[in-house]
Formats: sequence, C-alpha cells, structure tokens
Amino acid sequence: MTERPPLDRVVVLIPTYNERENLPTIVERLRRAVPEVDVCVLDDNSPDGTGALADELAEADDQVHVLHRAGKEGLGAAYLHGFAWALEQGYDALVEMDADGSHRPEDLRRLLRAAEEADVVIGSRWVKGGEVVNWPTHRKVLSVGGNIYTRLVLGMHVNDATAGYRVYRSAVLRQLDLATVESAGYCFQVDLTRRAVLAGLVVVEVPITFVEREHGESKMDQSIVRESLSRITGWGIKRRTEQVKERLTGRTRWHTL
Repeated sequence: MTERPPLDRVVVLIPTYNERENLPTIVERLRRAVPEVDVCVLDDNSPDGTGALADELAEADDQVHVLHRAGKEGLGAAYLHGFAWALEQGYDALVEMDADGSHRPEDLRRLLRAAEEADVVIGSRWVKGGEVVNWPTHRKVLSVGGNIYTRLVLGMHVNDATAGYRVYRSAVLRQLDLATVESAGYCFQVDLTRRAVLAGLVVVEVPITFVEREHGESKMDQSIVRESLSRITGWGIKRRTEQVKERLTGRTRWHTL
C-alpha cells in the first residue's frame, strides 16, 4: 500500500449564490465539528448579500476566508477558482461542501479519515449505509438514473459520481490537468471523477446522509441536466472509440476501470 503524507492543512471550499440564510449555520456547524480545518467561501456576487455576510464571518474568525467572484458562472468555475487559491496557499487537502446544509459537517471527519489512505474520497448517497432525507421522488430518480447511466457509459465502478461532498488530496488535483476542465454544472463532479479513475488514483466512497435544503432554492435546472447528459455521452463515445483502437493495435487501457 502506498504511504501517503499526512493531511495537516485542510480547507473546506463552499460555493455560494444567494445562500444568506444558510451560510452562517453551515459555517458554525463546520467550525464546531472539525475546528482544525479552514473554510473558504466562494461567492458568485450573490444579490442577496451572501458575500458581505461571508466577509463578516471572516472578520470574526481568522480560519474563515472569502473569495469574491464577478458573477454566477457555474459550480465548476467556482471550484476551479477555489482549487487554484487553495493550492497556492499550500493546503494538503481540499474539501467540496454545499452551503445549503445538504452535506452534514458532522460527517467530514469520517471522510478525512478515509482520505488518509486514498487520493479522492466521495461522500456517497448510493452505497450501503448512504441515504437521502426529504428528497422528492423525481430528484431521487434523476440522481440514481444519472449515476447508473454514468457507470454504464464510462465504465467506472463509482456509485455516486455526481456527488458534491468530496475530499481531494492537493497532489491529486495537480495531476488532473484542471486547465482543460470545461464542465460548468454538476457534471463537473463526474468530470473530475473520470479524470481521477483514468489516472489510476485511489477513489473511495464513504456513505453519508444527504439532507434536502430547508432554506432557499435548489440550483439544479434543466440546463444542468442537459449539459451533464451531453458531456457524459460524449466521454462515453470517446471511451468506446479508444477501446476499438486499442483492440486493433493490441493495447489495453479502459478495461482496468
């Protein structure tokens, strides 16, 4: 087993757009549950004043940081901005977490323990022990169906490739050629999962309880679903094409996924 360096410095990245009602609670819970980690809010110029509130939280706690972005450009763009900042700051691991409370801060320590022996840790809803709370049936069907489609098309043995509660080792992100990532919505999560698996990295899933937001509106819409379907299908076609070429040339690659 490969010995991995300890995760002494960890930062939790929290993208926000109109999350004023949720942000103080999630930051307070996070600081209480895992007080040694830092927090960085990635605000997309929220019109409801989330960014200003984040600044207040940062002024009161030197382990809270804020990155102000020009506008709403999608989840992927926000995280890429946060990744670049965190890597520059020298953190050992970066955590993705939603601002709306759907990702419980109280589960983070389990994810970090798993990261001691993994490259990427996914907080999974769709493995044994995982569950969702207060989700409408259509959202559950969409998520389960989307993940089944992703597994079949991309050949990845990951049950929740669309999950947004994750831990990445910094060294891993430096391997994944982030400059070529174009996915904007939740497909961003599939994209990074795909890249990690292709790179031969250790990706593990830890069961979590996903809780539907109590305040504010979900950012999921039809454009995000369309982007995900289009990109995943395109990656699948590319995968099949490469498999055919490899068989013709006697080389193998994708069968290891």
